[in-house]
Amino acid sequence: MTEQAVDQTQALTAEQQEQLRQEWIREHFQKANKFLAEKGIIPSKVIADESRYLAPYVAVWKMESKQPKKQTFWVMSGDLPSDYVDVKVAATAREALRHFSMMWQLKAENLIKTGAIKEPTQAKFAQLLVSRAESLYQIHNDEKLWG
Repeated sequence: MTEQAVDQTQALTAEQQEQLRQEWIREHFQKANKFLAEKGIIPSKVIADESRYLAPYVAVWKMESKQPKKQTFWVMSGDLPSDYVDVKVAATAREALRHFSMMWQLKAENLIKTGAIKEPTQAKFAQLLVSRAESLYQIHNDEKLWG
């Protein structure tokens, strides 16, 4: 967020800030649903009390699907690439963030080792993965966010 955007956000009333937050949550819920649908997974239910949102950065949704078979996933959306994993890899949204962070570090490392980063698009993607993985790990470690 730019300094100007932060100033504008601070100038908003609490009600306006909450409205923006709710809009962001709705938008990223739709983004998460679309992402899963593109992967052939049709979500049937969100477990809202276990999902977490840190607008405007990241949302971690616990979602159930009925198709192609009944499964539960952690789905991440926000100012980063959307991704998902089976719920079995992490008991909580916080642990899911740590899992995504480690998974993305490994993906970036594999891109580097295979030489794929010689292609400019892949190099940018690897840099994005590393950057976002580091941010996710910082969010995971910030006790104030999880109190």
